[in-house]
Amino acid sequence: MRPEQGKGRGKRRIAALLVVALFVYLLDLGSKLLVVAKLEHHAPIEVIGTLLRFTVIRNRGAAFGMGEALTIFLTIIAAAVILVIFRIARKLYSLPWAIALGLLLGGAFGNLTDRIFRAPGVFEGAVVDFIAPAHFAVFNLADSAIVCGGVLIVILSFRGLDPDGTVHKD
Repeated sequence: MRPEQGKGRGKRRIAALLVVALFVYLLDLGSKLLVVAKLEHHAPIEVIGTLLRFTVIRNRGAAFGMGEALTIFLTIIAAAVILVIFRIARKLYSLPWAIALGLLLGGAFGNLTDRIFRAPGVFEGAVVDFIAPAHFAVFNLADSAIVCGGVLIVILSFRGLDPDGTVHKD
């Protein structure tokens, strides 16, 4: 492969990462705006009987509501994850990695937006969660994207595929 071909491939992978991230971010933002406007201060909506409901929860902590006193720390972690993704993206030549990192980036931006702009204040905002499966934590689309991106990264790592496109056969 000629160097100029590799450079174009890398730009397309970065574009794919950004498209996935933007799609996740807009879907998360739109869903949160909709559920806050239509569902907050109302009875939960049963989607699949009692197995799945939509209800608005303001979560200042991390998963399962843990770490509510660490909101500023969680905000810093989200910002750090975003910076690491941008750093990795400079050497990105793998489409599966672009998709995985795009899921992480979009999800991190979605929850970071809540932490910055929602009450009670900047860097202390509560994340809007609304997907409530029975006997499980309430979460949102950003959380789902982060988990899916993380699982994809684990699979890619086990298969020996690096973000730069190299494959290890260990």
